[in-house]
Amino acid sequence: MTLDRATFFAFARRAPFGNRLTQEQVDGCEAILNAWTGDDDRQLAYVLATAFHETAGTMAPVREGSTPSRRLTDTQARRVVAKYRYGKPDPETGHVYYGRGLPQLTWRRNYEKMGRKLGLDLVNGPDVALGLGVSSRILIAGMVDGDFTGKKLSDYFTAEKEDPEGARRIVNGTDKASLIAGYYKNFLDSLKAGREKANQPDRILAELAPGIPVEPSAIRTDGPDLTKDKTAIGGVLAGLGGLGGAAAVLRPVLEGIASPWAFAAFALVLVAAFLVLTGRVQIKGRAGA
Repeated sequence: MTLDRATFFAFARRAPFGNRLTQEQVDGCEAILNAWTGDDDRQLAYVLATAFHETAGTMAPVREGSTPSRRLTDTQARRVVAKYRYGKPDPETGHVYYGRGLPQLTWRRNYEKMGRKLGLDLVNGPDVALGLGVSSRILIAGMVDGDFTGKKLSDYFTAEKEDPEGARRIVNGTDKASLIAGYYKNFLDSLKAGREKANQPDRILAELAPGIPVEPSAIRTDGPDLTKDKTAIGGVLAGLGGLGGAAAVLRPVLEGIASPWAFAAFALVLVAAFLVLTGRVQIKGRAGA
């Protein structure tokens, strides 16, 4: 089935990506779309929703213990998992088979099984599972065939059944099942819109969803969201409360700044103004002036 990807991303940008779309997120979605060979968009939507949840929205393969703002090295990940049974170096290979990739593949036996299925030596090269293309194939194969928990996509999405909450059992019991079901709905809406646009290419995006702005390139990506930065610069927004009602005016300005240097310069001006306005710093004229 043909998919108009620009329309897909225009919808996905709004939800679940919260009106911001980075190149990394686009690349992650593209890798899954390219690796998918099924014909049920409900199943594909749940794969995308799972990747979104497991990667904290980044759609990027990572080592266990990584966060959106901090990607761990092998040495760092080993320290994180050292307390777990699977966190010990394998006596034969010396590798630690902690979670890697989009689905966080764990345990040597699972690396062996998935490696045989994909024709890859994941036992002697577990970091191969961090490749975006490979990781997408692992995620899809595991969810289609039930390799992770014994449950598979066709157990929850059939001609008679659609159970996105129960489908969480494919990966991890019922943990965050309702939350992921919400992401599933977002991605399914995006896929439906992309299919509809592909079948009716003359329809403009505004007809499919009046609330979504029509842009020259719906896949246009944004830079990092500086308002969510955990560094000292990012802390500027957290302190806006001290400016009272001015926060509502300043926030859109800050969120619209794309350059870190421009953001830093604006932040310095903002801090200086705050100090003066609150009386913490006084500007005195020269004596006798």
